[in-house]
Amino acid sequence: MSTIKVGTLLAADGTTTTQPSIPALDKRMASAWVNLNMSTAAINGSYNVSSVTDVAVGRFTVSFTTAMANANYSISTSTIAGYISGHSMMTTGSFRLQNGDSNWSNVDVNTVCATVFGN
Repeated sequence: MSTIKVGTLLAADGTTTTQPSIPALDKRMASAWVNLNMSTAAINGSYNVSSVTDVAVGRFTVSFTTAMANANYSISTSTIAGYISGHSMMTTGSFRLQNGDSNWSNVDVNTVCATVFGN
């Protein structure tokens, strides 16, 4: 198998082209991700996340820059040891990110992450 590496693709007339889409890889790549500090409501890093909204202690709404095609996407969440993270209220434009202790009492933590896979 050969590998082709280029910095910029140009059309025959010299104009720039759009980035090529590789459909087989699109479904295996994250559609969005966020690393959030719940204590300060700050996004530490993200992809395809336009904003986060502090709804209550341990609960944030994460909004997408580009909406999902439908609400049948998958979300994986993680946080520091001793806490439980989860999600709910999935729409094409956003989802609710939740974090709590072992009794599921809502808690804001410094780092909670979510990765989204979907169309």
